[in-house]
Amino acid sequence: QVQLVESGGGLVQAGGSLRLSCAASGSIFSINAMGWYRQAPGKQRELVAAITSGGSTNYADSVKGRFTISRDNAKNTVYLQMNSLKPEDTAVYYCNADVIATMKTDGMDYWGKGTLVTVSS
Repeated sequence: QVQLVESGGGLVQAGGSLRLSCAASGSIFSINAMGWYRQAPGKQRELVAAITSGGSTNYADSVKGRFTISRDNAKNTVYLQMNSLKPEDTAVYYCNADVIATMKTDGMDYWGKGTLVTVSS
């Protein structure tokens, strides 16, 4: 089993910054892509940013230039630095990881329980 635990959410004023962390633990041989998704009230979950094991990244257009995703492979942890936050960034942010449990298994998708980010105007 694999667990993803997010931290770092909270309440911040518009223009402020937050840093989210997500640590993966459990039966892990390696991790392929890791990413952050978010879901605002009444909306579908959407990709915010993703990063491969090699460090290649992609971002939603709405966060480009403001958010930065990074990872520490030794710690099985992914981060999301969020700057210049806007009220429309308010959402529950979920961590996602494509985890390979053993040398002989394929990757499997895991999700964290989410952390709430609220940006006040």
